[in-house]
Amino acid sequence: MSGWIPEEGLRFECTACGACCTGPPGYVSYSEAEGRALAARFGMTVEEFEEKYTHETPMGRSIREIETEHGFDCVFLDRNTLPGKAVCSVYEDRPTQCRTFPWWPEHVRTKAAWDALERECEGVHRGGFIPREAIIESIHRQEACDVGVSRNP
Repeated sequence: MSGWIPEEGLRFECTACGACCTGPPGYVSYSEAEGRALAARFGMTVEEFEEKYTHETPMGRSIREIETEHGFDCVFLDRNTLPGKAVCSVYEDRPTQCRTFPWWPEHVRTKAAWDALERECEGVHRGGFIPREAIIESIHRQEACDVGVSRNP
């Protein structure tokens, strides 16, 4: 799936606003390998990791969320380390669903969908161009991991 992505790519720059990691209750999937990596990061067994940081949903296990003044924050969203910023505390080990944002099929299917994402994500239409090939590669990586459930279906 390559949607309407222009040949020059799309402009995007993460501003560390945290909007992609909060909002209405959602679903953040992770693969078995990603679960093992996150468990190892915390020096836990996979079972301990799942008990502490995930919950069962109708779609499978999901990273847990915490209700805050901003919405339902991912349990790994850190709003304290960098004043005015929201960063992922497990960035190096974050799941594919997180790694591929904003390059989800529903966001690049049409120009209107990409433009609409700007209302939620201030990084859309900012910064340099991300090459079309890199965007398509992200989409394929997400699809290969069977990740594709957006936080806001």
